[in-house]
Amino acid sequence: MTAKCKIQDILKDRIMVLDGAMGSMLQGYKLEENDFRGDKFKDHHLPLQGNNDLLSITRPDVVQEIHEAYYEAGADFATTNSFSGTTIAQADYELEDAVYEINFAAAQCARKAADKYTELTPDQPRFVVGAMGPTNRTASISPDVNDPGKRLVTFDDLKNAYFGQAKALIEGGADVLMIETVFDTLNCKSAIMAIKELEDELGHEIATMVSGTITDASGRTLTGQTVEAFHASVRHGDLLSVGLNCALGAKQMYPHISRLSGLTDYPVSAHPNAGLPNEFGEYDESAEVMAPQIEEFIKNSCINIIGGCCGTTPEHIRAFKEIADQHKPRVAVSLTEVFAV
Repeated sequence: MTAKCKIQDILKDRIMVLDGAMGSMLQGYKLEENDFRGDKFKDHHLPLQGNNDLLSITRPDVVQEIHEAYYEAGADFATTNSFSGTTIAQADYELEDAVYEINFAAAQCARKAADKYTELTPDQPRFVVGAMGPTNRTASISPDVNDPGKRLVTFDDLKNAYFGQAKALIEGGADVLMIETVFDTLNCKSAIMAIKELEDELGHEIATMVSGTITDASGRTLTGQTVEAFHASVRHGDLLSVGLNCALGAKQMYPHISRLSGLTDYPVSAHPNAGLPNEFGEYDESAEVMAPQIEEFIKNSCINIIGGCCGTTPEHIRAFKEIADQHKPRVAVSLTEVFAV
């Protein structure tokens, strides 16, 4: 049975739990330049501190420890430390040649943690989600207001970058790929196409999640799409799930998730931030504060997969898991209902 079939079977019975933030957890370790360099990159000519994806190579002990903390808290899924693991994003550090190793190592860190906890709790198998971030380029918006047609990246550039990342994540042991924090659906479409091309090369299906981000109270993505438009743009991808993450706290995300839930016949995922960032860019909402907000998602049958994004910790995930276990999962709307909307 494929990972997608296994997960779909579980989703019929209960709400599944995604992990929380990676970046803010890494910050707690107070890592320094040498941690990011390790032996592999000790002679690299540019500063590397802050390039978190490298830590899967140079400090795999730290990355795996974080995955294990989320599994210990009850998560079903661990998301790989590969948010910026494309040649496009790594170009800022001139580390395009390290992309395969970055993603393979990231998947391995999560795979080892997943296998360990699956063995400990065989009644709750654990899965690895390969994180594919949006890159630092947009295919839809010009960087120059005086030249609307100008682009810093092409669709094929993005597709090729995503293909390399996806292949390394799958070969490293990811069960699922998640195109996440989608602010430009054209970028997302290139990732979907890359995954489809990888399926053709490998000869088997790859479970794929898509998670967009609503950037503010307008209820739109950065490129101006409503939730409805975002869903219509990605639903062709034969997805494991569709959802929203980042940018908003749970309270602000709820109305958008509620709308998405009524639109789609796919399972719905949500992983909001721990509130909105304060003046220092930090996230203040504790597990106790977020839990009642998350309960609104769950008790109103809006979601099938719940997790956390920026600022969330294993304590948050433990609280979400306790609530999720008390409720039944959302039942997807029928195709008739979807197309009647």
